[in-house]
Amino acid sequence: MELAPASQPRTAPRFEDVFRAHAPYVWRCLRRLGVAQGDVDDVVQEVFLVVHRRLSEYDGRASLKAWIYGICIRKASDHRKLAHKKREQVTDTVPEDTSSADGPEASVEGRRALAKLDRALGELDEDKRAAFVLYEIEGLGVAEVAAAVGVPLQTAYSRLAAARKHVETALRAHEEGT
Repeated sequence: MELAPASQPRTAPRFEDVFRAHAPYVWRCLRRLGVAQGDVDDVVQEVFLVVHRRLSEYDGRASLKAWIYGICIRKASDHRKLAHKKREQVTDTVPEDTSSADGPEASVEGRRALAKLDRALGELDEDKRAAFVLYEIEGLGVAEVAAAVGVPLQTAYSRLAAARKHVETALRAHEEGT
């Protein structure tokens, strides 16, 4: 069995392929990171401008999805800071396809559940929110979460645990209050 030399250069993925495969993911991530629906398309473009510019620097240590999420975090943060300076409110509810065969009642309940989750996520700081969204919603592993946000593995576990606790408490309090 012959092994390829370790010094063999890695070929960067084509931008067009990355965009096609990850644009819906980036849109969802930005919404979950608090970018308003009316602004999300612009921020998606900003994310992919960075991806285009830096794709050749992608080293493969983390998954491409995790690497892109790291860019999403920074762009969402920049957008929220700018919006805050303009005194805009950018944390409206996350729209999702909640249609189902169960009829309009299920759709309404689905939207209410998403609104509750979005409010709970909006109360988290950016670091904990990113850990929760990446792990619980996007399904990345904790190692990928750590790589995406640039922290040690144990820090990612800690942020995830704190975020879960807050979300559970917030959802429980909301249920008791209704």
